[in-house]
Amino acid sequence: MGELPNDGSGPPRGVRRAEPESSNDGSGSPRGVRRAEPEASKQRLRDAIVDAARAQAIAAGWDGVRMGGVAQAAGVSRQTVYNEFGSKAGLAEALARREVDRFVGEVRAALAAHGPDVRAAAYAAIRHTLAAAADNPLVKAILTSARGGSDELLPYLTTRSGLVLAESSAALLEWAGRYLPEGDPAALAFAADTIVRLVVSHIVLPQSPVDDTADQLADLALHLFHTAATRPAG
Repeated sequence: MGELPNDGSGPPRGVRRAEPESSNDGSGSPRGVRRAEPEASKQRLRDAIVDAARAQAIAAGWDGVRMGGVAQAAGVSRQTVYNEFGSKAGLAEALARREVDRFVGEVRAALAAHGPDVRAAAYAAIRHTLAAAADNPLVKAILTSARGGSDELLPYLTTRSGLVLAESSAALLEWAGRYLPEGDPAALAFAADTIVRLVVSHIVLPQSPVDDTADQLADLALHLFHTAATRPAG
């Protein structure tokens, strides 16, 4: 049987068609996936170390945290902790940064869980904040800029108090803007800032049980946000 002529649609006879370059390195996984795996593993390692440091800081204060104890709790060597964070100060920095992210994320989740129900959303976010500050000295230090004492972690936490308050106000304002879109932006911003500041004042000087305080502040939030929502922008 004769050879089929080349019609110009393929490679010349006798020349093998080039195979597309594979992104697989022979391990069974694409190169991009394999590159991501070490990064994910490294992040899990860092998270485990910070989790261990967080638990010890809450239980005994940062002064009582030892790198060896953190390593043991995380299931790694002491040298690994130093390799990842450089020093106890580096670990404190990572813990403070993640504590802020964790707290603001929880506030956003509490608001989002109740959608357009202003009072329910405000109550959930306020109660969560009050309870977190009561149960977690790290959160209380961040929110109140608490200073004094010998705890070495405080400077890392208190320098972020302005940031976390601003981000909490922003989370509240973002939620209000989504569900009260006709409101006056300036009035909504004032309402969000006022609620955050009042919550912090009750953390600094608590006078009632958490549930009662959250209930009263939620009523105030409802009033402030509804007033802002019915005020024409301008």
